[in-house]
Amino acid sequence: MNDSVFHRLYEQYHQDVFKFLIYLTRDRDHAEDLMQEVYVRVLRAYVGFEGKSSEKTWLFSIAKNVAIDHFRKNTVRKKHLFDKFDWEKSELVSTGILPDELVTLSEEMQELLQALNTCTGDQKMVIIMRYFQDLSIAETAEILGWTEGKVKTTQHRAIKALQKKLNALPTEGGKLNDPQKLERQQD
Repeated sequence: MNDSVFHRLYEQYHQDVFKFLIYLTRDRDHAEDLMQEVYVRVLRAYVGFEGKSSEKTWLFSIAKNVAIDHFRKNTVRKKHLFDKFDWEKSELVSTGILPDELVTLSEEMQELLQALNTCTGDQKMVIIMRYFQDLSIAETAEILGWTEGKVKTTQHRAIKALQKKLNALPTEGGKLNDPQKLERQQD
C-alpha cells in the first residue's frame, strides 16, 4: 500500500470509523487505541483487498472485528476464563467515562445511548451502523457478513427493545418516551 492510498483512506473515512468506535466503546481513549489497530490491520491487509466491497464497508468490517477482539479480550481478562465470547448474547457495555462529545448530548440522546447498552451486541452494532453512521441495510449486511433479512430482523428487534426500555422511563422532565420517534427513524 502506498502512502497516497493510505492517506486518502485516512482522510476520507477516519472520522466515521472513529465515531463508530466511540459509540461502541463509549471511551475516547479506547477508541483511539482501537483506531491504531484498525490502521495497522489496514496496512497489513490492503494488498489482499480485492474490491468486492467498497473501501468504506471494508474499513468498517475491520473496525468491527477490532472492537469484537477488544471486548473479547476484556471479557476474558475480567472473568479469567477462556470461554468463547458470545457476541449474540453478550452486551457491549463500557464502564468508562463518556467522551466529551457524548456528555454534551441532549438528555434524550443520553437516554437512548444508555438504553442501547442494554441491547445485545448484534443489536447495538446494527443500530450504530444504521442510525449513527447512516449505513444502508446492504452496507450493514456486508460489514457484518449477514443477509439483509438478518439486518432488518435484528434492527426491528433492537428498536422494539429500545422502545420498551425508553417507555419504562419516567415521563416527567421531558424524558424520551415516544415510541413513534424510533419507528419514524426506522423508515
